[in-house]
Amino acid sequence: MEKQGNIRIASENMMPIIKKWLYSDKDIFLREIVANAQDAITKHKKLVDLGEAAAEENYRVTVTTDEKAGTLTVEDNGIGMTEEEVEKYITQIAFSGAADFVDKYEKAGGDGIIGHFGLGFYSAYMVSDLIEIETKSYREGTAGVHWASDGNSTYTIGDCDRTARGTKIIMHIAEDEKEFLKASKIRELLHKYCSFMPYEIYLNPTGKDDKPVNTTHPLYLKQPKDCTDEEYKQFYRETFSDFNDPLFWIHLNMEYPFRLKGILYFPKVKKQVELERGKVKLYCNQVFIADNIKEVIPEFLMLLNGVIDCPDIPLNVSRSFLQNDKQVQKIAKHITKKVADKLIELYKNDRERYENSWADLATFVKFGCLKDEEFYKRVEDIIIYKNLAGEYRPVSSFYGEEVSEEDAKNGKEPQPVYYVSDEKKQVQYIKMFKDAGLDAIYCDTYIDPHFLSFLEYKNPTRVRFLRIDADVAGALKEDGEEDADLKAIFEKVLEGKHVTVKTEKLKDVNVSAVINVSEFARRLSEMHTFYGMGESPADMTLVVNMANSAVQALKGAPEDAQKHAAMQIYYLALMNYRPLTPDEVTDFVAINTMLIENYLKK
Repeated sequence: MEKQGNIRIASENMMPIIKKWLYSDKDIFLREIVANAQDAITKHKKLVDLGEAAAEENYRVTVTTDEKAGTLTVEDNGIGMTEEEVEKYITQIAFSGAADFVDKYEKAGGDGIIGHFGLGFYSAYMVSDLIEIETKSYREGTAGVHWASDGNSTYTIGDCDRTARGTKIIMHIAEDEKEFLKASKIRELLHKYCSFMPYEIYLNPTGKDDKPVNTTHPLYLKQPKDCTDEEYKQFYRETFSDFNDPLFWIHLNMEYPFRLKGILYFPKVKKQVELERGKVKLYCNQVFIADNIKEVIPEFLMLLNGVIDCPDIPLNVSRSFLQNDKQVQKIAKHITKKVADKLIELYKNDRERYENSWADLATFVKFGCLKDEEFYKRVEDIIIYKNLAGEYRPVSSFYGEEVSEEDAKNGKEPQPVYYVSDEKKQVQYIKMFKDAGLDAIYCDTYIDPHFLSFLEYKNPTRVRFLRIDADVAGALKEDGEEDADLKAIFEKVLEGKHVTVKTEKLKDVNVSAVINVSEFARRLSEMHTFYGMGESPADMTLVVNMANSAVQALKGAPEDAQKHAAMQIYYLALMNYRPLTPDEVTDFVAINTMLIENYLKK
């Protein structure tokens, strides 16, 4: 006999929580309904283990879409419910079926209960205008129960002719939510939220060669020693739809002081100039919580791809809880430590592989150092840079002798470490350094300007970085006095161009002149550009090479020839520093044409 009743809600406690479900990401309802079905199976399995229920070999959850009927159905063969339990766990949603169950059987182990049945069930009303339940308890002698409600304050409950143990949730999808009747959409959501749930999930089964949509024993649950390289790669390809093999991975497997399992993958970087954002999926007992939860996964680790399963983190929990929970903070620190340990192990035990992977690792490691002090302390000795000879060395090996505090007070600076930021643009400077037997490091990732400043801040008495075009005169000049006459020629020609002129005897006699811009001025200009403050002009210095024969020939040339030749030398130096502006190109071509004509007339 069917009867009618009112849904009772402990509103002062539950309504704020229920409202929290009603956010834009409606599709999470499917996770909740399927998780409840998985819960029901887990409960039955525990009863079997306790000898209180008959054994079941084929646990499963079935999801069915019916566009014609307008229904989405989720059915399990779990513990089922009696009418009394439906009244308690569905109509009085302030109670929690899972909590009651765990309290009763906690001595036998209550792990694996992944949801609170009542509240999760009500999330389905975000997309449904009517929900029916057909259920039958595992208890012998109990009848099938039918429950229905449109989500308002009333419901109906009574007997039904269901004979199989378990529960069926029939959601009548609202008119404006019809996308949830499409099998493709439901498959997508099951893949997103339910990929690793512990019992098989079938979508619209036909009875012929049906395959579950989930993996009930994901690789991260296995012991690392039992996993092969090919299994790790296959899991990566299937989970992240990336068909480039990862560089390497870290298998996390802890039981104390907190439970944590997972695999973190280091992917190949697609574009060096971009900050590639990975995807670290967070799970609770094989139930998906969210991507990239920065309170659990440190921000810099978001560059990785991975799966983390933390049973100690509640399935439905606020960000503020995660931010303030000390256990969560310990988990984040542990993950950071394991990543650092893996990098150190690779550096020490397989240096060749580490160096071959560095182009993909560099951005990640440097970003991690900038964001996490503890991570920097762990990996500072394995941060490597390639020198002009193409050899990788720890960056600290390029540092000079430490400057004492007293010398620093008197203005003494550490020996500079020169770096190349653009191999093509700075090719002339590189050649000059190589010819002079000097070294420099290649810094060709977008994060390097910030990272070099960071290293200077961390090691103020040991290192300062200068771009290879910042102080060529200081690095490559021979001893000697300036040539005042030569300097005057160039200063007159370059009047009004905000260029300082120096005459030095450089070691490379084939170079007529080079452009220098001070490291401080250039960094300031770059910072202004980066923060959208406009490009601030960085005053340049033209270093004229007195050892160059063409430069020396200037002094005896007619004044008009001096003017054009000096300007041409300036433009040649400028071209090795930066691209010429349109006006400079026009002037350069005109001077070059005139010089050719004069040469041919001789």
